Parts: sequence; structure tokens; C-alpha cells
Amino acid sequence: MKKTFAALASLLVLLITVGSASAQKFGYIDSEFIMGKMPEYAQAQTEINNLSQNWQKDIEAQKKDLDKLYRTYQAEEVLLTEPMKKKRQDEILKKEQDVKAYQNKIFGYEGQLFKKRQELTKPVQDRVFEAVEKVAKKKQLAIIFDKSGI
Repeated sequence: MKKTFAALASLLVLLITVGSASAQKFGYIDSEFIMGKMPEYAQAQTEINNLSQNWQKDIEAQKKDLDKLYRTYQAEEVLLTEPMKKKRQDEILKKEQDVKAYQNKIFGYEGQLFKKRQELTKPVQDRVFEAVEKVAKKKQLAIIFDKSGI
């Protein structure tokens, strides 16, 4: 019992000593707010939005073509033979898969939009990171938390 108490007491003393010796300074930033004030970031966002809108228009045009193809098939379905129906259904299915594949290629995970966003915002993020690093060294901050979660 005395040995356990002595061990706990020495452990407590050790934790208090280590805890007080390692007091660290930390800081907070909001990188999204900082980047929002930078003209380069606003320009990159505008370019990304324009690209996104153009790609979305392309996808919508493809979907309209698909819808038109489907409506034409429905209107002519009663006149078609079974092999012709099968052929048309296969065409519609292939077109539908092509549209989905294109949409995924553009807007999917690591699609063209994702890559373009990285390409355009990386230089701005690097500038912010370098500035934060300078301030952290100057103020001797051990940890910096980013409120924006980037």
C-alpha cells in the first residue's frame, strides 16, 4: 500500500513538473478569411466558378439530348420491332452512362474541377502558410489552429 502511494505520488510530481516545463504558446488563424481578402484568391474563385458553370452547361445539354432520345423512343416504341427496341434501349443506356461518366470526370472526386481548384488556389495558400510560419517563429508559437479547417 505504501509502495503504491509512493509510486502515485512520484508520478504526480513528475507529471506536474513535465506539464509546467512544457507550457507552449499557441495561436489561432482563419485562413479562409485571410485568403478572402486577397485579390489573387478572388480571381481564382471567379475562374473556377466560370469553368464550373461552363461544364455544368455542357452536362445539361447532354442530359437534354438524352431526354430527347428517350422521349423519341417512347413515342415510337409501339411501331418498333423487338430488335429495334433493344437497339434503342442500348443507345439510351450508353448515352446515360456516358453523361454520368463525363459528370464524374468533371465534378467527381479528383475530377477536373478539383484539380483546377488546387492548381489555382495552391499559390495563394502557400503565401498564407509562409506568412503564418513567419509570425509563428517570430512570436515563438508552438501550435497554430486554423478556424476555417483548411
